[in-house]
Amino acid sequence: MSTWAQSFKVYLRPKMLAMLLLGFSAGLPLLLVFGTLSFWLRKEGIDRSTIGYISWVAAIYGVKFLWSPLVDRLRIPLVTHTLGQRRSWMVLAQVGVLTGLLLLGSVNPHEDLSLLVWFAILVAFSSATQDIALDAWRIESAPDHEQGAMAGTYQLGYRLGMLLAGGGAFSLAHFYGWSFAYTFMGISMLVGIITTILVSEPAANTNHIAISDEQPVQRFIAYSHALPSFLTKIIAWFIGAVICPFIDFFKRNGVYAIVILVFIATFRLSDITMGVMAGPFYADMGYTELQVGLISKSFGVGVTIAGALLGGVLVMRWGILRVLIIAGVLVVTTNLIFVWLATQTPNTMLLALVITADNLSGGIAGTVFIAYLSSLTNRTYTATQYALLSSIMLLPAKFLGGFSGEIVDLYGYINFFLYAGALGVPAILLAIYLGTRSGISNLSFRQPHTQDSQNENT
Repeated sequence: MSTWAQSFKVYLRPKMLAMLLLGFSAGLPLLLVFGTLSFWLRKEGIDRSTIGYISWVAAIYGVKFLWSPLVDRLRIPLVTHTLGQRRSWMVLAQVGVLTGLLLLGSVNPHEDLSLLVWFAILVAFSSATQDIALDAWRIESAPDHEQGAMAGTYQLGYRLGMLLAGGGAFSLAHFYGWSFAYTFMGISMLVGIITTILVSEPAANTNHIAISDEQPVQRFIAYSHALPSFLTKIIAWFIGAVICPFIDFFKRNGVYAIVILVFIATFRLSDITMGVMAGPFYADMGYTELQVGLISKSFGVGVTIAGALLGGVLVMRWGILRVLIIAGVLVVTTNLIFVWLATQTPNTMLLALVITADNLSGGIAGTVFIAYLSSLTNRTYTATQYALLSSIMLLPAKFLGGFSGEIVDLYGYINFFLYAGALGVPAILLAIYLGTRSGISNLSFRQPHTQDSQNENT
């Protein structure tokens, strides 16, 4: 077995730099339609219930599987010929994020809150589309044994993007106002656009696999002689792009596919639900924009980065499922520390202590979960399957998070944090069950590349 130092050297490989910068581009938009936006709206006097409902904008990330087949298969005129399937969609989405952030910076919440929501939807939709294409690029650009490191580097870049969208935005807003902060964030998306243009397209992508070669499509074509030719082609494309990825996942995992999907749906319930009210909690406790920006959105992101890199190494040494169980316990435990913080008077040292514990566990959990989802995908349908799995992860959490403001208004922050912590318990139990079934220390990446391998269970 390699030493710890040798395990960390994987992060020095050149391909990791591209992953770092693209991760930055992916991480920048999320807080700007989630935590940072919530704090801004609360400071503007928007009530907590409204903020909670506006957080449903981020639920767009949870339904991105609906258009992921387009990203997997549909070619963008002119652009795809030049950049390739993955990069063309990445650039298109990044331009959409840039535009939406510039528009958000032009809106006054008091004058037109509904317009602000529409611009936030544009950012969230474009950002989710970027995630679909980028996740496919990440999985297809590295061999299986490097996926843990790719996930760790992605998390590093992602958190750096969040660092700018959190601490950077809060600091800029403190000195120059929120309009300037969002405009600056929009311009920062040029990092991702330039990187996407410079990196290479993965050699293995779905364009190399003809839809007509897939068995369900062949069966349909064989019995579709009565249909017009154009209609046959449309339905055949739909079957190959949308139906086949779902058939493949259930075929490989059998009855345990349901257990896996339930586990995925519950793993992030605790911390995502809690995160909706983190910004309003800091504001109501009396912390200033500068304090939150420096401690929660700057120092805290640095701790998350350390946790993300540590998570990548732990996956390489201990296996995915073992680290999943550890991460699940850590997330629930550290979320409950906020119960204690809610009983204290505002104190920057206490805030730093709580955020250190919470963000370290969050970084580990983020990396191992990305690695786990990546291990479940078939590279024949990379974008569609990964988008489906990550959507299942996000959608229930975003939906419950929308009611967070109501729960705080009715029961207070202490009971809310207890509730958020309890949401993580089912995921721990399911992780233990999956671990005992699969061999808790032996799960590694097994990407099915041939028809015969698709019969294996994950």
